[in-house]
Amino acid sequence: MKNGKFIIFISYLILILGVITMIAPFLWMLVTSFMQDSQIFSYPPQFVPKPFITDNYSSVATKMPIMRYFYNSLLVAVLTTIGQVIIASMAGFAFAKLNFKFKEPLFLIILATMMIPPQVNIIPLFYVMKELHWIDTFQALILPGLFGGFGIFLMRQWFKSIPNALLEAAKIDGCNWFQIYYKVALPLALPALSTLAIFTFITSWNGFMWPLIVTNSDTIRTLPVALAGFKGSFRETIEWGQLMACAVITTIPAILIFIAGQKFFIKGIMNASVKE
Repeated sequence: MKNGKFIIFISYLILILGVITMIAPFLWMLVTSFMQDSQIFSYPPQFVPKPFITDNYSSVATKMPIMRYFYNSLLVAVLTTIGQVIIASMAGFAFAKLNFKFKEPLFLIILATMMIPPQVNIIPLFYVMKELHWIDTFQALILPGLFGGFGIFLMRQWFKSIPNALLEAAKIDGCNWFQIYYKVALPLALPALSTLAIFTFITSWNGFMWPLIVTNSDTIRTLPVALAGFKGSFRETIEWGQLMACAVITTIPAILIFIAGQKFFIKGIMNASVKE
């Protein structure tokens, strides 16, 4: 009994240390965004802003079109999320409940694409975008993110857990396959859809390499790329307080999305592991 309590204590201790390790950098970033640069590098370190200033946020807005970058990132993330949720749910339903030729080989090919590092696709994708004259356009930022093997796999696993008897009952009531997908399967797949939406939104919002390659102008640039440029825009000194303010603005939307969908996220991940 004592050994069991000790193991539980150690487990909670490890979890608490893990939480502190993960959240400490974000808290430091948030605190330093309200500090003067002289206080950030003071010794011993100060963990409470004195004085508490908000000038770093207003300075960021004057030095760069932060709201334009924010809008660009939000537009790309939202449209990418909507597109991938629709495509992945339709493909996942087809692989889970429909019978068609080469069904299993096609699904294996989709699974194989998950093993390919994204960096391998950058050069061919860039040439495709160039031939389509989509460099420095929203199409180049959005369309490559609409398709993903993980989303199709996640939705297939969820749809396979839906009893076939329920779908057969819908067919008896006169529903075709699309109506069954839209009116029966989708409402039951809300946790999986929410999980996929969270994953896709955060991945698209934090995307850096691809937006850096295919964007040239400020009118298209996204927040992560702008943040990297903001750090490199100062030739002599780096305004760390302003840099942290920009980083906070970049981070908060992804955190809010995760918190809002945390319940569905956990449920969706758990049910995605259902075995056939």
